[in-house]
Amino acid sequence: MSRICDLTGKAALNGYNVSNSNVKTKRKFYPNLQTKKFFIPEENRWITLKVSTSAIKTINKNGITAVINKFIKKGYV
Repeated sequence: MSRICDLTGKAALNGYNVSNSNVKTKRKFYPNLQTKKFFIPEENRWITLKVSTSAIKTINKNGITAVINKFIKKGYV
């Protein structure tokens, strides 16, 4: 599976490791993704999503249905 957040679409960014002698080697910055189950009371079922920790904080604050509707409206999902 790819390392992309199911809700926000966050993915890996490219960058460089820079040594003491200023030699640059490519590296990736990965988002902090967690696999988490959420209960949707309107549909009376559980869903499993791979989401970033910032998306988990948003879900805890606003609720899963509000967050999903917001991201669908913005076009992320």
